[in-house]
Amino acid sequence: METAVQPEGRAGKLTIFAGYMSGIGTAAAMLRAADRARQSGTDVVAGAAISCECPEARSFEGLWQAENPERLDLDAALRRKPGLLLVENLAYRNQEGRHKKRHQDVEELLNAGIDVFTTLDIPHLESLQDRVAAILGSPVSDRIPDRVFDQADRVELVDMDPRDLREQLGDWDAAPTLTQLSALRELAFRRCADRISQGTREGRQQAEYRAGEHILVCLSSAASNAKIIRTAARMAGAFCCPFTALFVETGDFPRMAAQDRDRLRANIHLAQQLGASIETVYGDDIPDQIAEFARVSGVTKIVLGRSGIAGRMLFRRPLLTEKLIALLPELDIHIIPDSGGGAAPPRWSRPQPPSLPLRDLTKSAGLLLLATLIGWLFYHLGFTEANIITVYILSVMLIAIATRRPICSFLSSVASVLIFNFFFTEPRLSLHAYDSSYAVTFLIMFAAAWLTGSLAARLKALAQKSAQVAWRTRVLFETNQSLQRAKDRPEILNVSARQLVKLFQRDVVVYQAEHGELAEPLIVYAEDSRPSDVYVSEQERQVARWVLNNNRRAGAATETFADSRCLYLSIRTGETIYGVVGIAAGEKPLDDFESSLLLSVLGECALAMENQKNAEEKEAAAVLAKNEQLRANLLRSISHDLRTPLTSISGNASNLLSNGKLFDEETKERMYADIYDDAMWLINLVENLLSVSRIEEGRMNLRLSTELMDEVVSEALRHVNRRKTEYHLSVRSSEEYLLVQIDARLIVQVLINMIDNAIKYTPPGSEIIIELKRKGKFVYVSVADNGPGIPDEAKPHVFDMFYSASNRVADSRRSLGLGLALCKSIIHAHNGEITVADNEPHGAIFTFSVPAGEVELHE
Repeated sequence: METAVQPEGRAGKLTIFAGYMSGIGTAAAMLRAADRARQSGTDVVAGAAISCECPEARSFEGLWQAENPERLDLDAALRRKPGLLLVENLAYRNQEGRHKKRHQDVEELLNAGIDVFTTLDIPHLESLQDRVAAILGSPVSDRIPDRVFDQADRVELVDMDPRDLREQLGDWDAAPTLTQLSALRELAFRRCADRISQGTREGRQQAEYRAGEHILVCLSSAASNAKIIRTAARMAGAFCCPFTALFVETGDFPRMAAQDRDRLRANIHLAQQLGASIETVYGDDIPDQIAEFARVSGVTKIVLGRSGIAGRMLFRRPLLTEKLIALLPELDIHIIPDSGGGAAPPRWSRPQPPSLPLRDLTKSAGLLLLATLIGWLFYHLGFTEANIITVYILSVMLIAIATRRPICSFLSSVASVLIFNFFFTEPRLSLHAYDSSYAVTFLIMFAAAWLTGSLAARLKALAQKSAQVAWRTRVLFETNQSLQRAKDRPEILNVSARQLVKLFQRDVVVYQAEHGELAEPLIVYAEDSRPSDVYVSEQERQVARWVLNNNRRAGAATETFADSRCLYLSIRTGETIYGVVGIAAGEKPLDDFESSLLLSVLGECALAMENQKNAEEKEAAAVLAKNEQLRANLLRSISHDLRTPLTSISGNASNLLSNGKLFDEETKERMYADIYDDAMWLINLVENLLSVSRIEEGRMNLRLSTELMDEVVSEALRHVNRRKTEYHLSVRSSEEYLLVQIDARLIVQVLINMIDNAIKYTPPGSEIIIELKRKGKFVYVSVADNGPGIPDEAKPHVFDMFYSASNRVADSRRSLGLGLALCKSIIHAHNGEITVADNEPHGAIFTFSVPAGEVELHE
């Protein structure tokens, strides 16, 4: 059964009428093109009210609502499904609906096969915002990803002289100056030229343009980082090369202020919109981490912001650029100046004093007390002060390892100096020191203790991070192993859902795709969650169906159905969708590392689903090939074996009709007997074929009853080949009454086939013995002959369909090879066994077993 979903039909075509500023006539140009399309027979509909006052604007059917004419009714457009839909202002931000931005509505319309005409001001492209801000003084608020513009099927640039546009704008207070309009016009021309150039490059051979370039940009929480990302994206577009955005997570990252976290998340989202691959590495030495990643990933160019800001920052320490140049002298490093001037470094949540848990304070005090007791012992044993100082340094290191807050090691370093001064320097039990050299001792002791504690704390943090990464890697490995052991698609989805819960400790809901629809969901709850129906509400199901139909993520933390409880993603390989998974992310969105892990697990799940599908298709193909082989053998056998008896019957009948008076009675009797034998052979052949057909189609219904085995044998002997008189047939039974629980009609057929087989392959005069005996809960029936027997190499195949001992397929003996195969199927249907063995001194013994019956007494 095929359960994957593949989008059907063609995708719609997008035509953008672009300009450099509102008011230059992009809407009028769109309407004129739409009117020409309508005249050629296209069904044209306006999705929302068009601001243009030209007569064509009111001549098209509209789908908008009177109370909100600017809103595009996406569902109405999908139901109406016109040939061409007009949508003004591609960068419009929706006030309501399932998508936050209009370009997402347009993408869904295109996926549904609807052609779209739309308008766009090129300064609304995301990658141009730093240049637009330099021209106008601030970036525009509504933006769209560059991929929408670049992937459009057609872009028509609508132009107007800046002087005419400035005159048209009149005395509008916010109107740009003539210089600004000229700069925006040049920017629009350049961007359209870049798009044409990009299309030309893609049309030529890849090696001619790409030349192995790989651009790396560093992510940070700085406000100016967006400008750096856009610059790197434009460089990647110019070189047509991969573009990676790298985030170095340091030990200070957990203390980053909420505002900086939001800005960092926005920068990561911007990089994703511009086509970057997001990567995360861990370490406190930022230049070394960047350099190592660049070497491993084959980076050729690094884009950084200006590193002249003093103070500690996530990606900018003093001399960061110089360190990278020293570490990577072979790479091109591009420094982007920060036009914002005084960008503030990231804040590490220090408005409030750090809290110290009582447990950490107790551990610190206990270790310092233990160090003091050991130092007191060393003092009385005459050890030098250096040994006592070493004990305190060791205690600070142990405190850094045993506690969770870095502040504990700092406070312990200060306390260790004060305690040493109070107890072990002259004058004792005082914070004064007679010897002036103790000031240097105290300073070195504090520095050594603090550095030791800091290093221990960092090593502890790195060990915890390494343990976390190792655990997640192990879970991914377990996921791969578990998916390989899964037997079917529901089990694959179940394993994937449970592994996701294990990884993220979030509730997970999974839908399997069946014939373009979603099956009933499977919900797996985290340990601390309570079962709830909120994940299977109609709203959540609507999001899951949208993901199935559009093959894109939606739900929480996205711009589509953002108010959902879960983030929904498709389980897919290419365009084939096997299911939809939702993970609870409404209250706490997934970070970048978690998102990459989620995609890895879903990728493994999709691969397992595809392998399962391929295995099912391979098995179905093998069954089909086997059936085709069976049909070929059957046709070959029938074409040979039916011809002989039919020819004999027709010949004898023709002779009897034409020359019957010339034959004596003995000749006639012999001819009648030949006709009868050939007809009975054909009847048995048809019976066997019908029985095989019923077995293959699973329509063999047993009608079990308790029978006497002797009567079954007697009935079979009455229907066997008329040549039985030429053989010595005998029946032997170990008991007078042997009852069996069988379908008598089918077992009679088994005996007929086995006795006919013995008659067929033994010479006349041979002895054929039918023996009955009971062993335990089964009755065993054997048919033995003293003929030539069966070769050892043929024994494993005698019960195969279309196998004949004399020639492996049907031969001149008129044997289709169906008899013993049919016997095997019937006996197995009775939960019995059938075997073949040698008869001593020569011959063969066929034996089968059937369940014994019991006498039921009704009083």
